[in-house]
Amino acid sequence: MWDFEQGEILAFDKPLHWTSFDLVAKVRYNLCRKLGTKKLKVGHTGTLDPLATGVVIICTGKKTKLIDQLQYDTKEYVATLQLGATTPSFDLEKEIDATYPTAHITRPLVEQTIPQFVGEQWQVPPIFSAVQINGKRAYEFARKGQEVELKPKLLVIDEIEILAFDETNMQLTIRVVCSKGTYIRALARDIGQRLNSGAHLIALRRTRIGDTRVEDCMTIERFLEELTKYEYVQE
Repeated sequence: MWDFEQGEILAFDKPLHWTSFDLVAKVRYNLCRKLGTKKLKVGHTGTLDPLATGVVIICTGKKTKLIDQLQYDTKEYVATLQLGATTPSFDLEKEIDATYPTAHITRPLVEQTIPQFVGEQWQVPPIFSAVQINGKRAYEFARKGQEVELKPKLLVIDEIEILAFDETNMQLTIRVVCSKGTYIRALARDIGQRLNSGAHLIALRRTRIGDTRVEDCMTIERFLEELTKYEYVQE
């Protein structure tokens, strides 16, 4: 039986176009309503972009104390890259701003390039991100067209695997296992550059955080349905 005030760790499959905060807000609102309380601690263990789907872990009550610890769990993603074009946001949030040659990109070149990203990597975060700069989020500067310099961060990519490569449409699908703080959008940019071309993300799914896999996660609809049963039992 759930005990949300003592604390629960809930695993969700985040819908497309929702922010992680949208999910937290929806869970908090419905829990407070069902529990008849105005305040309840609810937080997530790692942001997932609105254009991504997959695992988001939410902690409630006293279990929110575990958030800092859980943020360091290894994460796994399945990402699809469009080669030969870039966008300012490194994904589909913004329109294509430049195109690049792709005739030289072959399967052998891709197979030779991708393993170079395994291990410690210095990565410059996307300007359209929540990275803090002088007390503001980087995306606040980006949306005003202001240029700022983002410092590279050291991260670790444990595994990277080619799942599919469509040479006709120049689309590459990869599986990535990585540390906290890795931006898959920025990895897409870096792969495009390493291929002497450009790239941006066209699909992203977080398939695992720690031992929690996406197939074991609830949808928000399923959670709300179960919450109704929970209320009935409490009565």
